[in-house]
Amino acid sequence: MSKAVYLETHGGPEGFVLRDHDLPAPGFGQIQLRHHAIGLNFIDIYQRKGLYPVALPGVLGSEAAGVVEAIGDGVTGFAPGDRVACLHSSGAYAERANGAAVLCAKVPDGVSDEAAAAIFLKGLTAEMLVRQVYPLKAGDACLVHAAAGGVGTLLCQWAKHIGARVIGVVGSPEKEEIARENGADDIILRTQTDNIASEVRRLTDQNGVDVVYDSVGEATFEASLDSLALRGHMVSFGNASGPVPAVAPLELMRRGSLTLSRPSLFHYATPERLPAMAAALFDMVAKGALRPRVKHQFPLSDVAGAHRLLESGKSAGAIVLKP
Repeated sequence: MSKAVYLETHGGPEGFVLRDHDLPAPGFGQIQLRHHAIGLNFIDIYQRKGLYPVALPGVLGSEAAGVVEAIGDGVTGFAPGDRVACLHSSGAYAERANGAAVLCAKVPDGVSDEAAAAIFLKGLTAEMLVRQVYPLKAGDACLVHAAAGGVGTLLCQWAKHIGARVIGVVGSPEKEEIARENGADDIILRTQTDNIASEVRRLTDQNGVDVVYDSVGEATFEASLDSLALRGHMVSFGNASGPVPAVAPLELMRRGSLTLSRPSLFHYATPERLPAMAAALFDMVAKGALRPRVKHQFPLSDVAGAHRLLESGKSAGAIVLKP
């Protein structure tokens, strides 16, 4: 018998309860992991609040790293004792979990379990954003919201490695320092301006940026559109402040023939694509271009505290849960 954190009711973090979890043997195509570290992500908050529906009671959590304890029928390429990172559709808030082998990757030597759990979903998200949704290239200018957060720091690092110009948006001077350390060339403090777009225009000789990576949502959507250059690309990939408002296609034309994407990692990290994405991610870690920053660690029993920190906007880098 192992322990898992169940979400009993939608709403606040008080809906979490730690209790016994009777985990079955891994089924066909599954591996069973003993988790050493579990990544916390904003999708967990969306699911907790009911923005992304999940059945209750249920175990949340989308990424973890640990050791393979058992493998189900039909699994090749993994064996008990392997160190593995896994994308879970749900169920990572647990000491042990079964995951689809096709959504797992071996963790290379030199990458800790904490770093792997902190970077797997967020790093694959960054890979999707800069290599697939909008293939960023040297000389491009990009705007990264929440540039000191878990995905934001990785986006800044990856974009800088490519040779793009990075403008980061952060909420405090402390986070400004973090974003600069991770590759941001220019910083906009959202608490010191009431017009992010005008600051972007000032920094780009009124041209705007080629692409905006916006995980904030409702509060920044209009400013993000107004920050784009002619034929710029808006990537909305999160709802930290709430869902974005509806936008008419004609409005995109009026603002400069813009394009708009609303991607989901799970539509990109499909079984046939994930191995190459994971290889690209861990290669970036191995050569030091990506530097996972695990700033906050909470015991699994304090999932509520971890959620409160992530929602507060005061976290910097990744938050990891430890079974």
